[in-house]
Amino acid sequence: MYTKQEIIIRCYRQGQSQRQIAKELHVSRRTVKKYIEAYEEAIGASDNQETAHATYLSHTPSYTSGTRSKVKLTAEVQQVIDGFLEQNKLKLQQGLRKQLLKKRDILEALQKEGFDVGYTTVCNYIRSKGQSQSPKEAFIRQVYEPGAVCEFDWGEIKLNLSGKLTRLQLAVFTSAYGNYRYAFIYNRQNTLSFMESHVRFFEQVGGVHSEMVYDNMRVAVAKFIGPHEKEPTRALLELRGHYQFQHRFCNAYRGNEKGHVERSVEYVRRKAFALRDDFTDIKDAQEHLNATLNKLNDQKQPSSGKTANEMLLIEKSHLLRLPAAPLICSEQEQLRVDKYSTISYGTNRYSVPDHLVGEFVEVNILSDQLDIFYQNKRVATHERCYLANEFVIEIEHYLATFKKKPGALPGSVALASNVYLKALYTDYFRGEPRAFIDLLIYCREQRISEERLDESMHRLFDVKYGQLTVEKLRALLGNQTDPHPINTDDSICLKAKQQLLDISKLMN
Repeated sequence: MYTKQEIIIRCYRQGQSQRQIAKELHVSRRTVKKYIEAYEEAIGASDNQETAHATYLSHTPSYTSGTRSKVKLTAEVQQVIDGFLEQNKLKLQQGLRKQLLKKRDILEALQKEGFDVGYTTVCNYIRSKGQSQSPKEAFIRQVYEPGAVCEFDWGEIKLNLSGKLTRLQLAVFTSAYGNYRYAFIYNRQNTLSFMESHVRFFEQVGGVHSEMVYDNMRVAVAKFIGPHEKEPTRALLELRGHYQFQHRFCNAYRGNEKGHVERSVEYVRRKAFALRDDFTDIKDAQEHLNATLNKLNDQKQPSSGKTANEMLLIEKSHLLRLPAAPLICSEQEQLRVDKYSTISYGTNRYSVPDHLVGEFVEVNILSDQLDIFYQNKRVATHERCYLANEFVIEIEHYLATFKKKPGALPGSVALASNVYLKALYTDYFRGEPRAFIDLLIYCREQRISEERLDESMHRLFDVKYGQLTVEKLRALLGNQTDPHPINTDDSICLKAKQQLLDISKLMN
């Protein structure tokens, strides 16, 4: 608009030629001619020349850009963006609305594939597709001292574990001072997961923050006392007592009071699982999450110019010291063994050795494991199952009973629970349950693993010993050398051999 005003003023007030105006303003003569002709047309079409003059000079020039071709937003780029938007649609249909790719993620993926495109271009294209994002909530920034405040929150994720869509929980921690983020994956938002995640985080950072901040989650708030006061749960009190930190609860529906971790839950979940959500198990997913968090904590932050890891180093000297031993996060229950030689816990049944039928056993319950003891001796360990009405069975717990009742083996849950042994029995021992049970008893007594048993079978097939029998397997397993032989060539063994030789000479 300034250039337009200068052209009109120089032409009609100062009497300069179009050539001179174009030269002094460094614009094209066509531009000068265009503005002058438009001004004369506006003045000639108006009855009040003074008003028309002011209106024309105050009006911002408009340009026709609709016919310009897109330089960066090529058809190939549009196709890739459409693919990401289609992925978001599929995730919405699967209920994964919290793991959608945002515009920034799409931009990073495009640049990773080698496309030279900007953030504004991506935003404008997505907006034109009618997929504009909802407005963000505003937060008031606070100032925090090193080691003073850490915030905690849960977040839900859905991952494909071995091809099965599974709902899991993220326990997310964020330091308010340095924005250091860390997270752990659990099956449930229960008390043991809550306590264990804190122990693991404090061990991770090498200290304890002075104050932990929570919302009104059930694992932290036992009950409300009046409109604002809340009573902490026993689990939170045990954590406070062991690690000596203070706690603060947010007001209801005020996520901005712990804005760091509110943002972190969404950010970590998206960065870790928006592009990849297929894993073999929780351990595999946790390893991927740890790698992602290490990358995020190594990125420089615009506010400080330092990475979260560098900020954590500053915080460490201000953190409370860790106790000499970590808090033990477990629950104990006494349960009776039923007639199927199982105990019932959390709608599921877990096997124990069959000689314990009718006895009471002590169960040590962890977030991911059950340890079962009888008379202070561990008799079974099981991975904790979070499904409903499942049997978690170890076939070796029933070998004594199978010895008496071999006909019960083929259709038993114990055999069906072990895919390898089920296939072994079906392929080579069908109709011979006694022989198969003898083999299992021998393997248990000699502590022979399934891997070693499978290796021995392949050796029999390779040398063509004929029909597979238990006697041949036992002979081969008994003749195999120790997979971890002692090294007799080191200096200690050589010295011992020499001493034995000297003693023999003296005696002879």
